[in-house]
Amino acid sequence: MTLRPAITRRELQFALLGALIAAIATTLACNLAYGPVTVRADSQVMHSTVFDWNTFTVKPTAVGSVRSVVSSPTATLENLEIHVTTLNPGQMPHQPHRHPNEELVLIDQGTVEAFNNGAWKRVGPGSIIFNASNEVHGLRNVGTTPAQYHVINVKTAATPPGETVIVPDAK
Repeated sequence: MTLRPAITRRELQFALLGALIAAIATTLACNLAYGPVTVRADSQVMHSTVFDWNTFTVKPTAVGSVRSVVSSPTATLENLEIHVTTLNPGQMPHQPHRHPNEELVLIDQGTVEAFNNGAWKRVGPGSIIFNASNEVHGLRNVGTTPAQYHVINVKTAATPPGETVIVPDAK
């Protein structure tokens, strides 16, 4: 009995060619929409780095604490900002708001509710929240223990100008 491979070499070549064509088309579309991507090579950009948890300074806040990790330009980002927040039960770090930069929130511990798209959604450890540019969002600890989460903010050449705006009437 002869076993046939799940995919032939010819099929693999066509799949790789298709992936290459898709990557080129995506690059061209992005260049048309945003202009060509430039990579910074100056000494001000952050290079490959390891951030050791044991070196972060804990700064108490009115609602918990924060550990600042980094805020720096990279080769492709105008700014990469990372911090870790510990939020006490029943607390919000601030009122719902919007800002030009995009943001990822990675939940490490606890139970939180995230305000996105006009609704609160309960999530726990391992969950990831994406906050798009200038869309109203918020977070609150609805658990009985402190919640801890990493926040990753990115600013690119495509990030619109503007500041953070608090939206107190967000439900």
